[in-house]
Amino acid sequence: MNNQTKGVLFALFATLLWSVNMVIASGVKEHIPPVGLAFWRWTIACIVLAPFAANRTFESFPIIKKHFWYLTLTAVLGVSIFNTLIYFAGKTTSAVNLSLIAISIPLFIIILSRIIYKEKVSNSKIVGILLLIIGVLVLITNGSLQALLTIDFTIGDVLMLLACFFFACYTILVRKKPEQLVPKVFLFSIFSIGTALLLPFYIWENVYYKKVIFDSKTILITLYVGIFASLISFYLWNEAIRLIGSSKTALIYYLIPIFSGILAYFFLNQAIGLIQIISMGIIISGLFITAKK
Repeated sequence: MNNQTKGVLFALFATLLWSVNMVIASGVKEHIPPVGLAFWRWTIACIVLAPFAANRTFESFPIIKKHFWYLTLTAVLGVSIFNTLIYFAGKTTSAVNLSLIAISIPLFIIILSRIIYKEKVSNSKIVGILLLIIGVLVLITNGSLQALLTIDFTIGDVLMLLACFFFACYTILVRKKPEQLVPKVFLFSIFSIGTALLLPFYIWENVYYKKVIFDSKTILITLYVGIFASLISFYLWNEAIRLIGSSKTALIYYLIPIFSGILAYFFLNQAIGLIQIISMGIIISGLFITAKK
């Protein structure tokens, strides 16, 4: 299996895991406070990764110290801020709006890659991106232009847009990862830094807003988002960026609405209609076109 195929598969699996996370997240916004969910998500990721990475991380301390500010910035964008903002956004805006705004992540990545790395955007890629956007819009509006025109935007939409931009910046920064830092050391470093930076906000939320209640539902949710939607998905996403570049990896993110729809069909008994099938076809066509050199 060549690097191109491996990179695409890694990005696909990361996107699938995040899709499951979105399906789960739809039912917990009133159950777990935003910072609490983010804090325990990354704490669990650190705990699970520690036996495999702690010793190597300690040995790599001189390299980590040398690149400390790079690792801190990467951790702030990808760990501390990104998912926390999504959890806050979900409290004041609809799932439709979140899906609509999520379209901006690959666009931000492609624009930043063009500016920073001078990556060319071919005509076929532009056509493919337009198809991807159309496909996602058809999916989330159920084929109704009126639904798109009547969407009301809230502070949650602004927070989601900021989250998308920060994740795009994180994706761009991953390409600058020092070669001396193996993936598990890099992940353990940014997870640890990002979690430490969340700690004071978590304490404030517990004291002044709402405590995390550790019932069975909370434990299952945090275990999933900590292990699968954080540790495994971030490893796969970072490796995909290394193998096929940030722009190609970003385009696969457009499959999240498809994966989420299929998962919702099987686990939430939500029907898949003709509009959903058409939009899936448009999105997949757009991905094939943008993947062409």
